[in-house]
Amino acid sequence: MANALRILHVFPSFELGGSQRRMTTYLNATKSPHSHLIYAMDGRYDAAELTDHFTKANLPEGAIPKGDTLHAVKACRALLAKVKPDLLVTYNWGSIEWTLANRWPKRAPMIHIQDGFAEDEQISELPNRRRMRRFAYRKCDRVVVPSRQLEAQAAKNWKIPENRLSYVPNGIDCHRFQNTADGKLLSQYGLTPDDMIIGTVARLTPEKNIGRLIEAFSTIENKHAHAKLVIVGDGIGMSALKMLAERICEQERVIFTGKIDMPETIVPAFDVFALSSDTEQMPISVLEAMAASKPVVSTDVGDVKTMVAAENRSFIEGREAPEIAASLDILLSDPALASSIGSANAAIVEAEFSLQKMVDTYDQLFSSKGKL
Repeated sequence: MANALRILHVFPSFELGGSQRRMTTYLNATKSPHSHLIYAMDGRYDAAELTDHFTKANLPEGAIPKGDTLHAVKACRALLAKVKPDLLVTYNWGSIEWTLANRWPKRAPMIHIQDGFAEDEQISELPNRRRMRRFAYRKCDRVVVPSRQLEAQAAKNWKIPENRLSYVPNGIDCHRFQNTADGKLLSQYGLTPDDMIIGTVARLTPEKNIGRLIEAFSTIENKHAHAKLVIVGDGIGMSALKMLAERICEQERVIFTGKIDMPETIVPAFDVFALSSDTEQMPISVLEAMAASKPVVSTDVGDVKTMVAAENRSFIEGREAPEIAASLDILLSDPALASSIGSANAAIVEAEFSLQKMVDTYDQLFSSKGKL
């Protein structure tokens, strides 16, 4: 049994997103003796609803001054001295001050987990951030990425040595998505067994580009009379997206559910899962759809094309609404094909992206303090 460690996880935000969902899933599944402290730099702890297996770090909200790197690093260094963690785990660009603060003098072993990039770096890294990442992350005991694309980028752009860089794919509990959807929940949103549901699960933020999916749906809804677009998630873009749907789609054909904490209650009802993001790495929502035996239509971003079954890859193309619309049209027109692809996806996720495999890997990373 590993010695119990006090691990401080620093998130730019603990709102409900991919890295936060992975963390809560891990905390609910791990049997390790470690205690986990979580600090959300923006004071948002929305994802805390999904687990009670952590302690909110006793650190002041808003203590890190943004826009003044030197003072931010000094503040983080003082907070590290106060907490004295056995291991520091930082997440994404928004926690860079903590990584810098622990660079010298090093107060704790450090793992950095990079899940991807925000809207302002969807095309390429900003040069100043690339230099800063290279400077900060090379002193980490371990840099962890969930996609092969990010792994290559970390090695090339940030010069992370191979022996301190780990590819750890996201994993999910496949069995959660192998049941039927919640009938009462579907009725609540006016969904019936006759509906052909195109579904997506995403934060409604600019980089997810849900507007692109709404535009694609608007071009095929007349051809598929029973088709509906179901958008699961919440975020700053909700109002604008609702206005867009009202303007270009038929009434009541686009349904916004808001946040649903247990996606397994609705994803099994989808006929096709759709992703319209500008940038992704290894989206958990795609794995969940695959586990529910759904075909995936997506923009060609991140690792999505390599995640899905070979039969599904022709539907992971381009980055424009007409390409998404064409793929949706094919799958809605051929339910047998959609079902066959969904079954192939389920087999892939069971074999390669299991929850237990991910949990075991993170247990090893944390217990070894990044020194595998």
